[in-house]
Amino acid sequence: MNKVYPDAGAALEGVLKDGMLIASGGFGLCGIPELLIAAIRDAGATGLTVASNNAGVDGFGLGQLLETRQVKKMISSYVGENAEFMRQYLAGELELEFNPQGTLAERMRAGGAGIPGFYTRTGVGTVIAEGKEHHDFDGETYILERGIVADLAIVKAWKADPSGNLVFRKTARNFNVPAATCGRICVAEVEEIVPLGSLDPDGIHLPGIYVHRIVQGRHEKRIEQRTVRKKETV
Repeated sequence: MNKVYPDAGAALEGVLKDGMLIASGGFGLCGIPELLIAAIRDAGATGLTVASNNAGVDGFGLGQLLETRQVKKMISSYVGENAEFMRQYLAGELELEFNPQGTLAERMRAGGAGIPGFYTRTGVGTVIAEGKEHHDFDGETYILERGIVADLAIVKAWKADPSGNLVFRKTARNFNVPAATCGRICVAEVEEIVPLGSLDPDGIHLPGIYVHRIVQGRHEKRIEQRTVRKKETV
């Protein structure tokens, strides 16, 4: 089975549809599948629900899909770097399901592991708990969170072999692994495709069984925020 595709558009061909749920890896702009996001924008799929830690920034990453109004709902834990996100939400143009960051990661992991739901104390007594089942264990109240099973997962890795075994670089692993596992179809973009057998089995972060399609490309790797100190005069 050939998992390697020539470009991001080809890797998504026959997969995208209006109204689908997409799980996207990344944290801020670190490790985001920027090529696949741009290909989704170009394909024009609409009414999307996207589960991602955040929604990129204005004009880049998932922010591009907000600008083109292709996203109907975000399932996120942080939205503070995207003015268009804030504008659409406050104007009632975008649905938002807030999740504590660890809860969102666990919802993806649970979905990938075939676990339909789990109980957590995180969010009890807050707006997060509204409308959710409550249950007491050992004198403490927990809320039920549902696992996420996405129609499509899009992730970004450092290296892959032709079988789809992935290696992530440092903190760029972030949400990519749980996002990949919870997708019925997972498409990964990578910086380098190496020969089969060249990856150390103990160093593989995501087994190829979870990855259905791979595309290699060049990435901008933008920095979300940069803080520098003033040059000191001698």
